[in-house]
Amino acid sequence: MSEAMLTLDHIEKTYNKGRPGEVQVLRGASLTVAPGEVVALVAPSGAGKSTLLHIAGLLDTADSGRVLLGGRGVDGLSDRARTEARRAEVGFIYQFHHLLPEFTALENIVIPQMANGVGKAAAETRARDLLARVGIAARSDHRPAALSGGEQQRVAFCRALANAPKLLLADEPTGNLDPETSDHVFEALMDVVRETGLSALIATHNLALAARMDRVVRLDGGRIA
Repeated sequence: MSEAMLTLDHIEKTYNKGRPGEVQVLRGASLTVAPGEVVALVAPSGAGKSTLLHIAGLLDTADSGRVLLGGRGVDGLSDRARTEARRAEVGFIYQFHHLLPEFTALENIVIPQMANGVGKAAAETRARDLLARVGIAARSDHRPAALSGGEQQRVAFCRALANAPKLLLADEPTGNLDPETSDHVFEALMDVVRETGLSALIATHNLALAARMDRVVRLDGGRIA
């Protein structure tokens, strides 16, 4: 059996620990995401899904528990090693696109590749390929302000996939879009995820979208059900 792409093992996280107003967000949350599996993470507002995703993607650390990527424990890595692992293995998509406004769609996808040591020509070729896959190749030279909300989020998808990660983490990736646009953007995302064989953990409030993924897990009371 293939090693799970992501393993979260009894993750605990408390904010303001030991102080007045202490809030325990995660209480032994555990889940696995298999290679090529797309898992929907459904949670009430404020349940800790963003915290869980940040811990899974090495942007935050748990108070206790283990995080494994491809079977490799990453809890004890140095800050530099965590950054390198995150850059090489994990892609992030957020509810808001967070594109760099002064750069074109193409440049927003080229920049993270060049930061990862890829030459400009190769980075541009991959960026154009990704934009074509999500149906907006003709918009590659437009800056974010000239793109619709759906187009901006498609560029954000491409940016998350720019360095060919093994794991995609998405936090309400279509939550800022109208229902029709959300459906089209989600379909484009799923097409690329399926084509590339990515593992993905996608947080969403949209139960109809969640039902189109391989599996649905729920985060409530700090635990995964």
